[in-house]
Amino acid sequence: MDFKIQQRVALVCGAGSGLGQAIALSLAQEGVKVAVTGRNPEKLARTVALIRQQGGEAHAWGLDLAQPEQFDEVIGAIRQHWGDIDILVNNSGGPPPAQAAGTDAAVWQQQFSLMVASLIQLTDKLLPAMRSRGWGRIITTTSSGVVAPIPNLALSNALRMSLLGWSKTLASEVAADGVTVNVMVPGRIATARVGELDAIKAKRENSSAEAVAEKSRQTIPAGRYGEPQEYGATAAFLASQPASYITGAVIRVDGGLIGSI
Repeated sequence: MDFKIQQRVALVCGAGSGLGQAIALSLAQEGVKVAVTGRNPEKLARTVALIRQQGGEAHAWGLDLAQPEQFDEVIGAIRQHWGDIDILVNNSGGPPPAQAAGTDAAVWQQQFSLMVASLIQLTDKLLPAMRSRGWGRIITTTSSGVVAPIPNLALSNALRMSLLGWSKTLASEVAADGVTVNVMVPGRIATARVGELDAIKAKRENSSAEAVAEKSRQTIPAGRYGEPQEYGATAAFLASQPASYITGAVIRVDGGLIGSI
């Protein structure tokens, strides 16, 4: 299938590793010019190198979602380099494990600013140009905790859930302008972040990370963790022209893990 997004410009947040990197690679494979953004210059450079090795076009810009004052400068630099941004991938790092009860209010506020408010602000800066051109894609990656809350990840469960309400509302506001707005929900994807969570759980249960992973695999109908490129390919499809009638959706990429309908 021809995704018909060659020469489009994408800004991918958190593209130095994990799901963000996987999405950046998949978009580049479709001929998209990818602005690889994040906080770690070495990781960003590796993503750019991987894209260029596969014949794609990418450039790295440092962008810390905790510092929204950087947004205008980075967006301006991308526009000067390639033109207006057509595809935005909202992808923030996961918060620390926390209980729902007893977590300090300052931590809630800090994580809300980083995980929610910053993504909304970044989106608002790109939407006017998308709407005026009659084409745009907003893709926000979250967590399976927005559908089935994950124990000891109260910050992630609660704050990422707010992104679903925002995304669904925004989708209805901009659909007539040719802009789609969708959310992706990963299951157990084999990234470093999932490995860290398995290790934390293993320590808490006096077990090993591999034992935790094996127990987790037994709960997944597909019988395995997902590959990052499978997640990235789903994002590339949502960014495509053939997916122009998909908006306001929550797309699960979970191997059947989430049991609810």
